[in-house]
Amino acid sequence: MVAPSLSVVEVSPRDGLQNEATILSTAHKLALIDHALSAGCKRIEVTSFVHPKRVPQMADAEAVCAGLPDRGDVCFSGLVLNPRGYDRLRATQRLDEAGLVVPATDTFGERNQGLNVADALRMACRLIRHGAENHFRVQVTIAVAFGCPFEGEVPLERLIQIAKTLAEAAPVEIALADTIGVAVPVQVTEAFGALKSSLGPQMPLRAHFHDTRNTGIANAYAAWQAGVQTLDSSIGGIGGCPFAPNASGNIATEDLVYMLNRSDVSTGLKMDQLLRAAEWLEPILDKKIPSQLLKAGNFPTLDITAPQVS
Repeated sequence: MVAPSLSVVEVSPRDGLQNEATILSTAHKLALIDHALSAGCKRIEVTSFVHPKRVPQMADAEAVCAGLPDRGDVCFSGLVLNPRGYDRLRATQRLDEAGLVVPATDTFGERNQGLNVADALRMACRLIRHGAENHFRVQVTIAVAFGCPFEGEVPLERLIQIAKTLAEAAPVEIALADTIGVAVPVQVTEAFGALKSSLGPQMPLRAHFHDTRNTGIANAYAAWQAGVQTLDSSIGGIGGCPFAPNASGNIATEDLVYMLNRSDVSTGLKMDQLLRAAEWLEPILDKKIPSQLLKAGNFPTLDITAPQVS
């Protein structure tokens, strides 16, 4: 029997770094991407094309793209929030995919990208169609899908309607993001179950979880159980949203891979390289990073030469 598999999107170079106080050099960002490649990552979110005054950590987006290696077996993606960002991304001629964001609430959308839900939907659908017409991959994430820091609970019916509108434009993928880390597994199961029923099996789904309230890995497991085949994660568990209060790090890639490995789910990622990357990253950021595997290590191997305790 073939073991189940799951795709992991490495987001540390973008979502991981965008909320950090330490601004990494372009060389360090490219080194982080090289670490991800060494670990076997095949889909990496490398930067975002946003105004440098709003997110100074991403001011060197074009320089990062220029330094990317030529890898036909890897999908390099960038985040955009508006047509200007999309045009900048396409102009690099170095990325394989654009990721759009549509908020689930008006208040978050206006603070995050200056657009309410209706305007963000119109913008996203226009860019998704442009990508399809030009044979360029465009995917979209619904932000604050499980709860908003400004409006609270997000009705499931609203999520489904947003997703249906986006699906009509035919993105290559739709993701739900727990931007502020409030989701719990029951909620994840319900939301993705409803999306699969509403959109049908032909629409690929992705999940993006933050571990703000220590539920990120449990939510990732619930998403996988609900049939989601792609999960976002960040080496070291770094990350967060600059426009959402207390939105701390993503789930750590090494923690996610540990859970999946022990569940006999294949990701194609190398744990030793992921831990090496997290170990390298910690002094670069000059702080302790959230990764539990970096603290505890991988599953212990039995030393048969060690004396036995009676």
